[in-house]
Order: sequence, then structure tokens, then C-alpha cells
Amino acid sequence: MERMTGQKPVWKAFKLATFFIGDECFGIDISKIQEITKVAQMTPVPLAQPYVKGVLNMRGQVVTIIDAASKLGIPSMEGEIQKRNIIVKSKGEYIGLMVEQIGDVIQTDGDIIEKAPTGGSSEIGNFIVGILKAEDRLIAILDVDELLKEE
Repeated sequence: MERMTGQKPVWKAFKLATFFIGDECFGIDISKIQEITKVAQMTPVPLAQPYVKGVLNMRGQVVTIIDAASKLGIPSMEGEIQKRNIIVKSKGEYIGLMVEQIGDVIQTDGDIIEKAPTGGSSEIGNFIVGILKAEDRLIAILDVDELLKEE
């Protein structure tokens, strides 16, 4: 995956793991994902950012869990949802993105990915590197490292 400004990005074919937050569908390059787990009990982190749900011990590794909906500023779904943690490794540490539902893994050809829209006041635009036009929906491709960058 590459990000370019001012022109259409040049993408290579890759696999995209999709997930949902509210009614929105997002994707992450599968090579960034370590594993996907059920949501487990976490230890709260005092004085952490509001989107930090806590930390948990996964086989001896401390994993910080981030509520992706809160971080992206998207309202969460109400009622029965199947929350999962997508564990990624970013800048040498393990981070879990708590999402509302896991989707499919999609093999994508880089030619069908559009440049992410620019402008507007939404913070979410800072984290999107491209848009994939799937058969039945648009999938916003997230830059995991940018999403997890400390403010």
C-alpha cells in the first residue's frame, strides 16, 4: 500500500480485512494484523485518552485496546453487536482496535482503489488512505499507523 498526494495513488494488489463501526465499513491491510480476538476483560488505564478502553495481557504481551468508534468519532451501534479486537503491531507495540463487527477478507486489485476524499472538518479523513468500491458498499481503507499515532 502506498499513499500519494496530488494524484491517484499507485496501489499494488493486497488483501484487505474489513470490519464495521456503526453503518460504516472499513478495511486494513491484512499484513498489519496479528490476530483477531473476542473482547476480554481489560484493566483500565488512569488518565488515558477517552478512546483507550484499557490494557490486557495476551500471552505475556501487554496490549492497549482502543475503541475505534470513539477514536474515529463515529457513533456506536446500539443493541446486540459482536465486538472484536483487531490486534495490530504499530511502532513496536501491540494495539487492539475494538470494532463492532468483523467483515470479510477481500483480495483487491490496486486499480479499483480511489484516492481518499480531502477537505471537510472531519478528523476521520486524516486516517483514510483510499476508498475501495466493492460490489455492495464503499470500504474506507485505514492507515493503521496514522490512526494509532499519539496526539
